[in-house]
Amino acid sequence: MYMIESKGGAIACMLLALLFLGTWPAIMTLTERRGRLPQHTYLDYTITNLLAAVIIAFTLGQIGPSRPNFITQLSQDNWQSVMFAMAGGIVLSLGNLATQYAWAFVGLSVTEVVTSSITVVIGTTVNYFLDDRINRAEILFPGAACFLIAVCFGSAVHKSNAADNKSKLQNFNSLETASSFQIETNHANSGLGKEKAKEGTAAFLIELEKQRAIKVFGKSTIIGLAITFFAGICFSMFSPAFNLATNDQWHTLKHGVPKLTVYTAFFYFSISAFVIALILNIRFLYWPVLGLPRSSFKAYLNDWNGRGWSFLAGFLCGFGNGLQFMGGQAAGYAAADAVQALPLVSTIWGILLFGEYRRSSRRTYVLLISMLFMFIVAVAVLMASAGHRK
Repeated sequence: MYMIESKGGAIACMLLALLFLGTWPAIMTLTERRGRLPQHTYLDYTITNLLAAVIIAFTLGQIGPSRPNFITQLSQDNWQSVMFAMAGGIVLSLGNLATQYAWAFVGLSVTEVVTSSITVVIGTTVNYFLDDRINRAEILFPGAACFLIAVCFGSAVHKSNAADNKSKLQNFNSLETASSFQIETNHANSGLGKEKAKEGTAAFLIELEKQRAIKVFGKSTIIGLAITFFAGICFSMFSPAFNLATNDQWHTLKHGVPKLTVYTAFFYFSISAFVIALILNIRFLYWPVLGLPRSSFKAYLNDWNGRGWSFLAGFLCGFGNGLQFMGGQAAGYAAADAVQALPLVSTIWGILLFGEYRRSSRRTYVLLISMLFMFIVAVAVLMASAGHRK
């Protein structure tokens, strides 16, 4: 199997993982905003997410002189570590499933900020002690504190932006009235039919609401924040579980049985994530939540609108997670949690692709910049704390 043996190689893995893990949520959000049911999107995503783990296992897990390799470990008596890996996959899958609904209610940027910050504050602390304190505590924990501050800024950004949107919509009595008003205005001004609404305007928000799969108008913002915090708690547990699977800190393996390699653990991790996602999303097809329309497995198979994007999101997430674990095994999983600065990437995509925070108030912009600044500081500090596993 191939092993990352240098601190520089570990940091390179983390940075590439940061790009991948910050991009796939934007793709998932794109399909939802275009009206594709999240159940359909997530079923496609989970297929390629598992395929990425299989590709990594049969390539990097097999090449190189290091032993044991991936196939050898499949027949070893290591079920205790396998259970830790699969538990990590389950909580990650639950977190990812929750976030695709939170993106609609809270927005891409704030959802990623809050979930990532909770992940770091809880997960990094647990990983630090599991890794026998190989990371520099005097650097690591101030970095985690920066993430905690970012959670506060993220919540404030959401509240301020929600107030901005409410202000934009206050002149519209209802969704139908607003839509009719916009159409009549565009006809009068151009004579060419309906024009595309400008990003950040009330008309844009209304058009988005009519097109998207998850309807959010009139629903409490508490729902979105509750889903977001639930996802953050789930995310905070998957990395420590994976850490236990690959390093056996609790000495559950029998004497002489090799520890799971990153590639074997990631394979089992992804299988459990696939199974739980398959079960829940098929259930959500027939018994949807949050007011989504009912679907069926046949309707899912026939829905090719955005399927390519969904497959791409799964590959990016799968390879991103694999790179994060490879870097964590070399430099410590606490330092590898620096990839939770992925909201830096997601926020850029949110602004460029979806026009998030366009025409918002000065207060919202100040809070947004403060949130991103804390993330930049946090990722730099966490990467500086990287150690080297002996």
